[in-house]
Amino acid sequence: MNDPATDPATEAFVAHRNLLFTVAYEMLGSAADAEDVLQETWLRWVKVDLEQVGDRRAYLVRITTRQALNRLRTMQRRKEAYVGSWLPEPLLTAPDVAEDVELAESVSMAMMLVLETLSPTERAVFVLREAFDLGYDEIAAAVDKSPAAVRQIAHRARRHVEARRPRQAVPPSVIRAALESFQRALETGNPQDFLDVLAPEVVLVSDGGGIKQAAPRPVAGADKVTRFMVGGLRKNVRRITVAPTVVNGNPALLVHLDGEIDGVMAIHVEDARITGLYYVRNPEKLSHVDSETPLTLR
Repeated sequence: MNDPATDPATEAFVAHRNLLFTVAYEMLGSAADAEDVLQETWLRWVKVDLEQVGDRRAYLVRITTRQALNRLRTMQRRKEAYVGSWLPEPLLTAPDVAEDVELAESVSMAMMLVLETLSPTERAVFVLREAFDLGYDEIAAAVDKSPAAVRQIAHRARRHVEARRPRQAVPPSVIRAALESFQRALETGNPQDFLDVLAPEVVLVSDGGGIKQAAPRPVAGADKVTRFMVGGLRKNVRRITVAPTVVNGNPALLVHLDGEIDGVMAIHVEDARITGLYYVRNPEKLSHVDSETPLTLR
C-alpha cells in the first residue's frame, strides 16, 4: 500500500489543489460547490492510470472543469428559485491575491457577476482562456468541443464580457480612500456622507437568500441607495461596527450589527466614487470570511 505522503496521485492533487479550487470557484461563484467539485475530482483522479497521463496538471483541470460544468447546470435551476438577488459567495483572501492584479480582477464581485451572464460552456471557456491562459486544445478536451468551436465560443464570450465588465482601473489608494469614506458613512448614518462617496449612477445588489432582509432587486441611484443604507440597514439596530477586510482579492467591509456578523460589503470604484455595492447578508454564504482561502491562477 502506498504511503499517502509519497503517493503520486495524492502529491499531484495536493500540488494543484489551490488552482483547481480557483477554477471551480470562478466557474461557480460558490465556495461550497467548488469544494464539492474538488471532492468529485479527487474520486475520479484516484481511478486514473497515471502511466497514461502526460500532463497531470492539465488532466486535473480537465476533470475539475467537467465536474464544475455539471454542477453549474444544476446550480442554474437553484438560482431560478433563489429568493431575491444572487451574489457570489465571498472569500476572505490573503494580501498576495490583492497584489496579483489579474487574479484580483478575475475573482472580484463585479467580474463574477458579469460571468453569471454567460452560458455554462461560455463561462468555462472564458475562465480557462482569459484567467488561466489555457490553450484551445486543452480547453477543447475539458469542455468536449473541437478547438475550432472553442475559438468561436471564446471570441463570443470575450465580446460579451467586454461589453459588460467594469471599466477603468483605479489605483488601490483611491479604492481604499473610497472604502474609508463609505465606512464612516455606515458608522455615522449621515445621509450626506453617503452622497459624498456614492456615484450618481451607483447600483446596490444585496443578497439575503430569503433568510435575511434584502432588496428584492438591485437599487439604482445615490439617493435610493442612501435611503436603503440609512433607513433599511440601520433600522432597529443599536450598534453598527464596520471593519475593513480583503474579499475576493479586493478591499471590502465586514459589517456587524449589535455585535453579530451581518454580512460582507464589496465595492467597485470609478473616478474615486463608488459605482457598485455588493452586500452579501445570506448567512449560508458567510462561512469563508473568517479564514483566508488561497487562490491562484497557476
